Formats: sequence, structure tokens, C-alpha cells
Amino acid sequence: MTNGSTKPLVNAVALAALALMLGACASASPPASPPASAPGDHGAQSPFPGAEWTRADPATLGFSQEGIDQAIDYAKRQGSTSGMIIRHGLVVGEWGDISRRSNLFSGRKSFMSALIGIAVGRGQIHPDETLEQLGIDDNEPSLTSTEKQASVRMLLESRSGVYHATIYEMAEMKASKPPRGSHAPGTFWHYNNWDFNTLGAIYEKATGQHIFDSLKTEIADPIGMQDYRPTDGHYVSGGLATRYPAYPIDMSARDLARFALLYPHDGRWRDRQIVPASWVAESTRSYSNTPTGGYGYMWWTSTPASGPRGPKVALLRATYWADGNHGQYAVIVPSLDLVVVNRVDIRLTSKSMHQSNMERLVWLAESAEGATDIGPEPTREMQSPQD
Repeated sequence: MTNGSTKPLVNAVALAALALMLGACASASPPASPPASAPGDHGAQSPFPGAEWTRADPATLGFSQEGIDQAIDYAKRQGSTSGMIIRHGLVVGEWGDISRRSNLFSGRKSFMSALIGIAVGRGQIHPDETLEQLGIDDNEPSLTSTEKQASVRMLLESRSGVYHATIYEMAEMKASKPPRGSHAPGTFWHYNNWDFNTLGAIYEKATGQHIFDSLKTEIADPIGMQDYRPTDGHYVSGGLATRYPAYPIDMSARDLARFALLYPHDGRWRDRQIVPASWVAESTRSYSNTPTGGYGYMWWTSTPASGPRGPKVALLRATYWADGNHGQYAVIVPSLDLVVVNRVDIRLTSKSMHQSNMERLVWLAESAEGATDIGPEPTREMQSPQD
């Protein structure tokens, strides 16, 4: 055999071997990975927004567009100036300027509940310490020895029994306040701004931080609030009436929605625990019966502490919410992973949305999801005494 006759054969064998080698390499190589996501960009599959909220077609999450539109139209007719409906962390409905900051009124109290929970988790605050142990007193007429037995937990529950003069109350709240000494600490629920304002002072003393700075570092920054600044909060002092100021906070609808979204996820934001999970469960449980449900640690609940809820209500699923005067609501329906935020900026409208309006708005959102166990359309009209 000559070199001329073997060369084509050698070349053919070599080419075949090379083809087999390349094929083997190709089959062994993993598929190309997608480009790494930028920090904060978790896409539509994440239950949390990135730098911006992700919008979704309601139909992709089992909602009807018509139903969502009906909920939004209802909110606008009642005086809502902005709001959001969020399912699984995705926005299925929004209205108004969701970046506009306005007063949360009593919605501030649910933020204080969260901040105290964070401090409790760090051992900075102990819920069963009494006012006496903490050195808490007030202006004349000062606290009695009995009143000083109220604990931090009782203030969180609005069951302190301390009916001292306070600040930032509506006229109805002042008119309904029980007389001093009429109820022992822990025995009676009364929605009491003295409790809530004093908790702010207890928090600041325990942590060495101003409320509005802590809100930014402990909550706003970790969850990516887009609009909040510490200057959006301020103190309202009580003069000679009380030592403990109120702490109003301005916030946008979209930032309030981020805060609310922590709660159906047990206080976590992606891989970071913001509010201890045990505190989320503890603070949104009912410890008192109210005319419209129950009350936890500065969160309103649809479930009373005992007995059935009244018949003329709409929130028949277990639900809890932050609640502020004129229509500031952040509502969480855990079983649906649903968040509904409603804002009423009183600089833009003379209308107010009361709890009955909020319940109907949430009922309409639930109905758009096609739920069948939410009961008849609500007709109740009731206003809660919020500041």
C-alpha cells in the first residue's frame, strides 16, 4: 500500500474522531446561564418588587379586569386619591399618584409596632417591663402607682388603663376617654393615644434613635422604599398636657405597600428578616374585641379575641390592617397573599373613607379574584375613631 492510498483514510479517521470529541464536549457542557440579575432585580417571579413595582395583567393571576376596575372606580368615588391592589407581590391595580407623600395619621402606629418588634428581637425592649420599671411618668396630675403597673405589652394592646391627657386626638376620642383610675391596667381596651405616643418615647429611650431615622434604617432602606425620608416625620408636642409627643409620618402609597408586603411573608424581605416572624404573628393576633373585629399590637384585625364577629361586615376572611383617619389603609389578607392600600390625601379632597368603605373595597378586590366564600356585598356604615 502506498502513502497516496492511506492518506485519505487517515484524514477521514481523524475527522471522525474530532467530530465525536466535539459532540461529547457539547453534550457534557451545561446550558448557558442567563445573565446575572442586577441587585434588587428579581423579575416577575419574585414575591417582592425590585427598584420599581412589577405590574401584571389581572387575568394572569386569576382576577377579572372588570372586577379590578370596579374596585378602583368604587375607591375613587368614595374619595380615595391613590391606592394599589397587589397579589403575590405583583400590582394588579393602581390609581392616583402612588408616589405622592401624605399623612398616614394613625397608620403610623403599625410602623411603631414593627419598630418595637425589631427592638424586642434585639433585647432592647422587654414587653413585660412596667412603666414604673422604665421610669415613665407624666405631667401633673402625674401617674398613680397603679397606672405605673401597666406594661409595654399593655400599651401595645391599648389596654394600659392610663387615661392621662395626651395629644393628637380627635374630639370623639377625647369625649369617649374613660375617667382616670376607672380600669386597672390590662383589664380594658380603649383606643388610647396616650399609650401609642408613650410607646414612641419608650422606643427612642431604649434604642437611642429617633423614630424617623430608625424607620429609614430599619425598614425603609432594607425593603427599598422609593420616597420616604426621615424629614417626612415630625413631632407634635403636648405642651403642659403631656410629656409624650405624637409622631405623624408622611408616606406614599407605594412605600406603604412595601411595608404591608412584609407581613404576609412573616416579616421577611427576600432573604432578610426585617421584623421577627414571631412578632408578626404576635402583633397581628387579636387581644381585644372591638366594634368591628379585634385589636392586636397597633394593628386592627377582622377577628375578635373571643366570640363571633358581627353580621354586618365584609371581611369574613382573617384580615388585618393599618388604619388612619380619613381613609389611610394598608390591608393584608394572608390567605390570598393580597395587599390593598388606600390613601386619602386631605389636601386633594374633602371626602373621607371610613372602615365600611375600606371593607367594601377589599370585598370588591376579593370578588375580582373569583372567590365564593366572602359573603354578601356589605352595607354597613361605620367610622372608627382614628387620629
